[in-house]
Parts: sequence; C-alpha cells; structure tokens
Amino acid sequence: MHTKALLLASIPAATAAETILGAYIFSRHGDRTTKAYSPTKLTTLGAEQVYLSGSWYRSRYIDEKSSTRINGISSDLADLTELAVTAPVDNVLQGSAGIFLQGLYPPAGSVNSQKLANGTTIEAPLSGYQYIPVNSAAVTSRGSNQAESSAWLQGNSGCPAAVNSSQAYFQSKEYLELLESTKEFYQKLLPVYESTFPSESATFKNAYSIFDYIHVSTIHNASIPSSNLLTPSNLQTLSDLANIHEFGLAYNASSPIRAVAGSVLASHIVSTLKSSISSSSSPKLNIQFGPYGTFASFFGLSQLPAVSQDFTAIVDYASSMAFELFTTSSSSSPSENEVFVRFLFANGTVSDSNPAKTYPLFGQDKTELPWATFVSEMNKFALEGGSKEWCDACGEKTGQCAAYFSGESAGVAAAAKSGSGMSNAVAGVIGAMVTLGVVLGLQALILGVGGLRLTKRRKQGTSEVLEVPTGKTSLSDTSSVRKA
Repeated sequence: MHTKALLLASIPAATAAETILGAYIFSRHGDRTTKAYSPTKLTTLGAEQVYLSGSWYRSRYIDEKSSTRINGISSDLADLTELAVTAPVDNVLQGSAGIFLQGLYPPAGSVNSQKLANGTTIEAPLSGYQYIPVNSAAVTSRGSNQAESSAWLQGNSGCPAAVNSSQAYFQSKEYLELLESTKEFYQKLLPVYESTFPSESATFKNAYSIFDYIHVSTIHNASIPSSNLLTPSNLQTLSDLANIHEFGLAYNASSPIRAVAGSVLASHIVSTLKSSISSSSSPKLNIQFGPYGTFASFFGLSQLPAVSQDFTAIVDYASSMAFELFTTSSSSSPSENEVFVRFLFANGTVSDSNPAKTYPLFGQDKTELPWATFVSEMNKFALEGGSKEWCDACGEKTGQCAAYFSGESAGVAAAAKSGSGMSNAVAGVIGAMVTLGVVLGLQALILGVGGLRLTKRRKQGTSEVLEVPTGKTSLSDTSSVRKA
C-alpha cells in the first residue's frame, strides 16, 4: 500500500471524558519468505515487525498510564479472561500472533511468579515470560491449513460462490486489457525471475506471485539475477499491477460475495464488540491475525476506497486495523445508545512514527459512529461463517452446511410416500431421469456455459492461475519450481 497521506485521517486521542470499553484488532503477519516456495516461513524481520506493533498497542490499550487504556484491563500480567486471540492454523499467522502478544504483554520478571505451599517462590521461565494461547480460527466453514502458502486469494474461503465470483474477474474487461497490454513488460523482466516463472507464466495472470517473489528478493537477497532491470519505476509498476490484480479478486461492488472474507470478519467484529457492551465477563480485547486479502475485502465493503484509492492496495506486512468501543457516559454500565465506535488503521508496523489513524467508514463524514449506526452499516454485508445465511450466499450444501439442507432430501422422500397415486415403479423411473438430467446439466454448465476446461494437474510450485471447475479452491498452476 502506498505511504502517502490518506484523506480525512487523524491520529486518535481519547478525550478526558472518554472511556475505552474494548477493542478489536485485525492484523496482517510480519515479513515472510516468498510464496513461490512452500511452506512460507516468518522471518526474523517479520517477528520484529509484529513485536513492535504489539508493543504499540500495549502503550495504547494496556499501559496503566495511557489515556486510552481499556477500562479495567490488567496492565502487568495478562488475564486470559480479558483476551481472545485467534489465527488460522498457519506457520506465518500463528507465529505472528504469538510474537505480537509478547509485545502486548512482555515478560514480567518476578511479578510473574508463584509461591508454593512449602514457601518456595517460582518465577516463570525466560524472565517471567507470559504464555498467552493463540486459538485456532477456521478461515472457512470447513477449516483450512497453511493459508499463507497459497497464492490464490480465494484458496481458503471455502465459499463456492466467492470462488466463482473471483474467477469472473479473469473474464473482465480490465483484466483482459491488462493481460494484453503488460505482456511486453513482464517479458522484459523475465531474466530476473525465469528460474521460477517460465516465459509462459510471466504475465499479468501471475501479477501477485511475481511481485511477491521480487519483493521478498529485494528485502533478503544480496544479489538478484539481472537486478539492473529492477529500476524504481519497474518495481513500482510491479506493485501497482499486483494491487490491481488482487483488489479485483477481493472485491467487486456488483458481486459482494467476492468479498466474503470481509463479510465474515465484519460479523465477528460486531458480535465480539457487542459482548463487550453486554457482559463484563466477556473479553475486553479481541485480536485476530489474517491475510492481506481480508483487509482488501473489508475495505471495499466498508467504502474506504472512497476515502482514498490507497485502500485498494495490498497492505504492508504487520499492517493492522482496530475498532475501538468507547463511551462518554460516566455510568459503569452504559447503554448501547451511549456507546460509539471509531476505526483506526496503520499501514505497516504501527509505531510512534507510524501511528494508527482514524478514518471514516461507510461513506460517513464522521470518524466516531454511534453503536447503532455502526451495527446497522456492518450488518448490511456481515455474514457469520458457517451460518445458514453464509451457506445460502455461498451456495454451499456440504460439510457444516449439510445440516441446514437435510430437510430437502427428507421432503423428496415424503413426497414419494404421499398419496399422489404414483406407483413406486413410476416414481423410481422419474427419479432416475431427474438425477440423470441434473448430472448432465451440471456437466454442460461446467464445460460449456462457464467456458471452463479440464486441466492437467502438475507438480507443486509456480502459482500460475488456471481455470478450474466449480468447487475447487485453488487456481494456482502447480508446475515445478527450479530454485535460483
């Protein structure tokens, strides 16, 4: 994401009359290895990035001297009843979350000790290290592993309708025009990455994978083949094209299901913040780690690109957004109409030199929204993952969703037994014909109307996007990768 100043942004500071009731933080992982070689791994630089972000959020929400401290939250020792931390089962995301927490609640020394019955005092290992669990978050209704090893943005959505919607981008005018107009550009840079992306893969179709490969190389590789081709202008073009490619896959105003990741996140934000209002025993601080695509989907749904086109770009490593719940009431239990929400975002590692700033959501002109307005706007696109609404919107009837549609098969069986006057033999023939018709119809839809073709599966490696039948969750070419 570009680093130029965004419109209507301001550095938030709670007034003396404000009380922070709770917060929800969504963060991207830190610097990692390239997706061209699975599995991806969090780097030392990435660990430092998320640690520093955790430290900044500590200074804002945890430090007892902070004017924006969450009301009543423990400042020295983490109280696990006050925290809810989740991340998909993934090397990079789980690792990032764990290290972020060490910045949020660092080792507490002798404060983190215990006196035993015999009078012995035991201090926690590693200078009072605080062991805060990171719970597994299923990124789909079916669950998914190693989300960060997939170069296909919808590879872990588990939502067939979202997959199909993103596939439609590859038939869009914007995509086809850029695919044609950028051929020469990608071929010109082929000497840089031909050991990983052969000539036929060096196109706009792989804009993100190529950008990611080069971006990681410029951070970590002391030497790069034909590095003279990587001029500032060419590097910026690679970034711009990757931004266009990925936002096109993450969000489309006329097909909101494409942004299902942002919809599921919105539902979780609303439900957890609501708990912070209604129950004093609910977690005060909710933290979730996830991929850049979720940011893009949520940005599109919440109309942030209207604030700045920078919100259509891929967020940097360790970027984070936060939703603060606050009140100006002096009541210890304020009502919902006395509660407000503000949205904050920091592109990249958040710090005193790069603080999280407030931005207006939903096309509003204010950065502080009444709770009722916030909920109303979020619910326009929120979908609870695995719910009946999610299953309907995604067109999913298997896995978790099967339970919602069990009545359909029961209804068919009941109709067969009803007094319709139809014999079992006739019903059986009709049933067989209907089944055959459905199978043939689906085959025609997949191979004909959808314009899709059967493809040969190759070995894992390069991430060239292929057309795949409905229900597949990866469009990555799996041809072999030769290491440089």
